[in-house]
Amino acid sequence: MTSKDFYNTLGVEKGASDQDIKRAYRKKAQKYHPDKNKGDKGAEAKFKEINEAYETLSDKQKRSFYDQFGSTQGAAGPGGGGGQYGGFNAQGFDFNNMGGGFADIFESFFSGGQGGQTTRTRKRGPVRGEDIEARIKIKFKESVTGAERELEITKADKCDHCNATGAEPGSTIKTCGTCKGTGEVREIRQTLLGQIATSRTCDSCHGEGKIPDKKCTVCHGTTRKRVKTKVKIKIPAGIHDDSTIRLSGKGEAGVKGGSYGDLYLHINVESDPAFLRNGDDIHTEQQIHMLQGVLGDEITINTIYEKIKMKIPAGTQSGKVFKLKNYGMPRLNTVQKGDHYLKVSLDVPAKLNKKEKELYIELAKEAKLSLKKGGKEGFFDIFT
Repeated sequence: MTSKDFYNTLGVEKGASDQDIKRAYRKKAQKYHPDKNKGDKGAEAKFKEINEAYETLSDKQKRSFYDQFGSTQGAAGPGGGGGQYGGFNAQGFDFNNMGGGFADIFESFFSGGQGGQTTRTRKRGPVRGEDIEARIKIKFKESVTGAERELEITKADKCDHCNATGAEPGSTIKTCGTCKGTGEVREIRQTLLGQIATSRTCDSCHGEGKIPDKKCTVCHGTTRKRVKTKVKIKIPAGIHDDSTIRLSGKGEAGVKGGSYGDLYLHINVESDPAFLRNGDDIHTEQQIHMLQGVLGDEITINTIYEKIKMKIPAGTQSGKVFKLKNYGMPRLNTVQKGDHYLKVSLDVPAKLNKKEKELYIELAKEAKLSLKKGGKEGFFDIFT
């Protein structure tokens, strides 16, 4: 039984989600990768421990077994006392307090099959590369017109030194001595249900059945190496803040000839003090002189595309909202647009000169207004 704490190796809690485990693995693997720590045997050993921990915790079946028994290894042989389950005695075992344990044990061995059936924990063959996530910020104007960006990312790509074979060029490929070329290691486990034959992927050759006589000096047999690469990104017009763009095949390279993962690009759009976006509509506010609202006028307003002229009808009240059709944001991946809503507010003069006062007094007389100030009535009290 191993005494290794895989959760501690990756720096996560036992109840960590699959995403947390993957994120922790990436961080640790990048830190201790042999390419970044050339000649450091300690880092190389740590890198192997990290990969061993991730191989177990990223596999649901292996993780379930490890969580229950603290090991990924079984008994030494049938009927043995040298393994973890040798001589197991069910007498006195409290089945009522197992929770889902008994069902989990049953499922971990059979995986939907029948008793005594050999099961596999991992399939041989190509493994798809991991996805990559990145985040960029664009200006509000770029979200209107669309934009093109070039992003530099660091990722695992196919090793060009060994052509992703994992073997040093010129070295021979030999049969794995651990699994004898089968790619699997067969084990007999003593369980509550008797002896169960299981098989797991060979740790030495990772299911290939063959290993190189000499591992690639660049990728150390992993078939991948970390590289910096530039990716051109086309951001569509009308994109919303906190949107995600998926770039197929721009993620990390697969293993054993597996396909590339994807790149998920999260977009943050800077806000604009003049324009408020609501869905695909734009909202703005503009002050006009009180007399423009009373008499009507033609004003110039800013839209997200250009400046335009708009007529203000006579008698416009403060707070009136006008709709400018098709002057809003482009609707994503269509030729349509949202609308622009303009709210006008009347600007009442805070100070008046002598001439203006006289004019407003004349207007008040014409309107036959009764203005009050300090309990007195009269047109002139309010202006003196």
